Amino acid sequence: MRGEDQQQQAMFSYLSPEARVPKDHPLRPIRIMVDNALADLAPLFQEMYSHTGRPSIPPEQLLRALLLQVLYTVRSERMLVEQLDYNLLFRWFVGLSMDDKVWDHTTFSKNKGHVKLCNINKNINNIFVITKLTLVFDVAETREEAIKAFGGE
Repeated sequence: MRGEDQQQQAMFSYLSPEARVPKDHPLRPIRIMVDNALADLAPLFQEMYSHTGRPSIPPEQLLRALLLQVLYTVRSERMLVEQLDYNLLFRWFVGLSMDDKVWDHTTFSKNKGHVKLCNINKNINNIFVITKLTLVFDVAETREEAIKAFGGE
């Protein structure tokens, strides 16, 4: 008997993006390193933004998204936003839930000014970690080689 071609209109999932990303995925150790570096930068990010007004998109999420753009050679911020909209792995890495709305691609250029105004030099070691990670991925042939070169397993 032939099954019906039922079109799914809504999706309910009881698994989190965290549970869907394999435990041995190469992005897992990278996310830990990036999260640690960004946690150290949190006080600087706090200084950059006003305490009143509507909440901004967390700069940590924007920076994680830009790192994905480099790691996966996504050509433009517009295409990056498209990937963030439907790619579960990207959502997990950036810290978006399945129901979170993805921001507009112009958000990246609008927020680059905030990052430039901040005195990031206070915590250059954390930026060095992210920069080193980005450079390693530019040189390495595979993600696995890059993780090994960076000092991962």
